[in-house]
Parts: sequence; C-alpha cells; structure tokens
Amino acid sequence: MGCVHAKQDNPEKPNIVFILADDLGYGDLQCYGNPYIETPAINKLANNGILFTKYYSPSPLCAPARAAILTGMYNHRTGAIDVSSNRAIDRIALSYKTMGDYFKGDGYSTAMIGKWHNGLYDLQYHPNKRGFDHYFGFLNGIQDYWNWNLDLNGINVPADGRYLTDVITEGSLDFIEKNKDNPFFLFISHHAPHLPYQAPDSLIGKYLERGKGELNENVATIYAMIESMDYGIGLVVKKLEELGIKDNTIIVFTSDNGGFNLGDDKRYQAGLSGTKSIVLEEGIRVPAIISWPDKFHENTIVTTPVYGCDWLPTLLKLAGSSSDIIETADGFDISDILMKEGNNAIEKRIMYFQKNRYHPVAHSDAAIIEGKWKLYWPGISETMGKESKDNASVWNGATERHWEMPCDTIIPLWRGAVPFPPILFNLAEDPSERYDLSAKYPGIVDSLTNKWNLWFSDVMNDYDKSWKEIKTAEKERWSITLDKNK
Repeated sequence: MGCVHAKQDNPEKPNIVFILADDLGYGDLQCYGNPYIETPAINKLANNGILFTKYYSPSPLCAPARAAILTGMYNHRTGAIDVSSNRAIDRIALSYKTMGDYFKGDGYSTAMIGKWHNGLYDLQYHPNKRGFDHYFGFLNGIQDYWNWNLDLNGINVPADGRYLTDVITEGSLDFIEKNKDNPFFLFISHHAPHLPYQAPDSLIGKYLERGKGELNENVATIYAMIESMDYGIGLVVKKLEELGIKDNTIIVFTSDNGGFNLGDDKRYQAGLSGTKSIVLEEGIRVPAIISWPDKFHENTIVTTPVYGCDWLPTLLKLAGSSSDIIETADGFDISDILMKEGNNAIEKRIMYFQKNRYHPVAHSDAAIIEGKWKLYWPGISETMGKESKDNASVWNGATERHWEMPCDTIIPLWRGAVPFPPILFNLAEDPSERYDLSAKYPGIVDSLTNKWNLWFSDVMNDYDKSWKEIKTAEKERWSITLDKNK
C-alpha cells in the first residue's frame, strides 16, 4: 500500500464517487444471490454500507435512464426518451442542469469517466459543456472493448491495446490522485456488461468451467466483464484508502437498467421476469449500493422503494448543498432513510415508468407501482421496433473516432396505436409477475390507471417543450455551420 496523504482541506464537503454499470441486472452480482459470479469489491461495498432490494431505474433503456439520474427529473421532461443518437432523442435539453452542473456550482471538481450517450453529434451536449470539468470516455452508446476510440476533453485518444474497462478504471484513479486535496464529484460510467460481449480470455474460461453445462459463452463473457469491472472498483476504493480520503467519500454503485435476456442463455435473474428495454421487473429493478464510512450503518439492507431520480437531491443534501433541486426534483431526498431515520412519505411513494421507441405513447410498455401493486401495459408492437437505418452510425461509433453530424429529427409519432389491456401484479406475493389480478381488483386497476394518466400528461407537457428546444438547437447549429461554410 502506498503512502497515506493528509486529509482534504475541506472535510465538511464529502467527495462523491458515483459508479454506474451498463445493463447490469438484479441477479448479476454475488451479493444479490448470483451463484456463479465473484464480485468481492462490490460485496465489500455492500458489507460496509447499504444495499437496496427495491431500487428502480427510471427507464429500462440507457440514455433515458441516464438522463433521469443526471438531472433528478423524469427522463420525459428532459427530452431523452430513446437511444438513437442520430435522431437526437438521447439528448438532455440544454435548459436542464446535470449532476456535473450542480456539484460544480457547489465548488466541486467534477469529472465523468466512461460512457456518456446523452447527446454526441453536437458538441453543445458534450460532458464538458454539461458541468463536467474533466471528461475521458466515449460519447456513443456502444464502444468496442479492445478497438476503442475515446474522447479526452474533446481530443481523440486511440486504442493502445488495453481493455476498455481497465482504461476507465485507470482514468478514474488518475482523476482521484490529481484532485485528492479538494472536494470532487466523480461519475464513473462503466460500459460493462453492455454488448459487444468481450472480455479477457482467462476470465471467460473461468466462467465456462465454473458453469459447465449451465452457462454458455455469452453468459460466461458477461460474468467475466462484470468481474473485470469489480476488480477496477476495488482499485478505486483502494486508492481512496491510500490517499486517506475514503472516510470522507460517499460511494454509490448502481446500474442504468436491467440485463439483456438472450432467451436461451441462463443468465441468473433472481426470479425476475422480462429483459432490458421492457418495464417488467428485470428491465427496471437493478442493484444499488451506497457507502459512507462512519456516517451510514454497515451491512444494512433497505427494502424501501428507491428510484433513480433520488440520487441527485440526496447526494446534494448529504454534501450540504442548498440547491433548489433538492426540493423541486422528481426524485426524493432519501438521506433520512440512509441515516436510519425513516420516511413514511417515501414508503408510500408512487413510481412511474414508460418506454417505447422514438415518441412516447401512452400505455405502451408502461407501468405504475404503488405499494405492493404494479399495473403494467405491454408494449404496442409497432411502437417498440427500431428502424434499421439507425444502427449504422452507432456501430461505426463503436470503433471510429467521434464525429459531428446533423440529426434526423423527423420521428414516428405512432398515432392510432391501440394499447393492450393492463395487467395487475401483486409484487409482494408475485415478484416474478406471473399472475394477472386485474379481473379480481378492477377498482385498483382504475385507480392506478387514473394516477398514471395524470403523470403521463404532466411529463409530456415538458417533453413537448424539451423536444421543441432540441429541434430548434439542432436547426440553428447546422444552419450556422452551413452559413460559415459558404
């Protein structure tokens, strides 16, 4: 272990390390019951802090989920409702502040290392313009783990033979070392275990052997990717310890959305149904852990429902901020729960979900959870598909250096789509969502439907404003560029 440095000059402001995995499902960690995988660093975080059993991502898809986490607002309000960056629908409208903006405004050094995916073909949406002093990562939604091209504050960094997860870890360690004497907010945005499924051969072989007859190569590779990420998280914690700042650092670990279920693959899902991109439990219920030595109780399990929009107001409150967003965010400040003081309002909270392609459609892949009840509308088939023309740019961006280009903002509106009848689940008795109780409890169905409809109308009013803002910015950006090129 290296030498221990003096503590920071401003200890009343805790450092914050927010670690976000990509497509990590509820059953993908050892501390959540996975019988195959080894995740000792994440296990240790849970043992030293708080593990949530009912943490929900705001969306089952990455760009919308990330927008909600970064802003504390329902993703519809921000304009980020899907992943196709070439259609500008992954962008957070410029009128919304991000975690980077808020913590920078409170005197923190801010950084994001890893995946962005909230606006990339117009550098107005670059992380350096969204509150992050330092950015090292990739703006695209997908990156090759070996043949990558990364962005270092606007400068291209080509692949050098290292594994992408290790590069993200090393970039994080470098930022911590350089900012050890001042309060910092570090957002480590891992790509693992998102496809393409690539990992060091030795780790893949380990899981093929361990799950012989049970795990195929896809799942063995996914677990290898997760173990590699876990190792890097261990190095981050070790660095904080070596610098003598771990006790004054809040560490959050969670996922943007659930795991991708490949059908025949036997990826452990802890009994949950569904997959990434769908608002059944596997798509939205994900791991979440928070640790702050000497402040939070150790080895604690919280069963209170927690939501991705909660992180921003909670972390700002814990950092002593007086920002208005603590009260005005869609998420709740859950700091009292973390301090074991309880909060009846949060126990009784309602959580809303909705995700389909291109333009939000009421009652397509939608859900509301209130207490033990979950009302779910299956996705309307024509609203769920992605147009093939939107795939070329994202896959080119997996290996090519970043570029800017105009986006096609003419998107399908799905007028006339007919919803399926809703399905009612009792999550307390049926977390696997097997039994439809809608016929037995029509009053509950009507009540939840009315509440969901009011929510959707509210967020869509803001979505319309944000989408208009995004389209206007896009038009102005490229008309100005074309004029300059005349």
